[in-house]
Amino acid sequence: MKKTILILTVAITGFVITSCGNKTSEEKKENVAATTTSEAKTYTCPMHPEVISDKPGTCPKCGMDLVEKENTEMDMNGKDSTMKMK
Repeated sequence: MKKTILILTVAITGFVITSCGNKTSEEKKENVAATTTSEAKTYTCPMHPEVISDKPGTCPKCGMDLVEKENTEMDMNGKDSTMKMK
């Protein structure tokens, strides 16, 4: 009888430890994904949109300060799918 109780206790303890470990692992993955997407900033020149940088600075063509580029939705071909007014 004592042997059965000991085996059940060890099995339940192992199950609890394993299931708790999976939750923290999943939480870490979610935190990394959220951090990665929020830090991805790009900067561009207002006069030369082809100039793109991953940090603020000045445009090499005209010397203007680079501004943070707004996030745009991309289609499956990597093209900007937002409507632009002319």
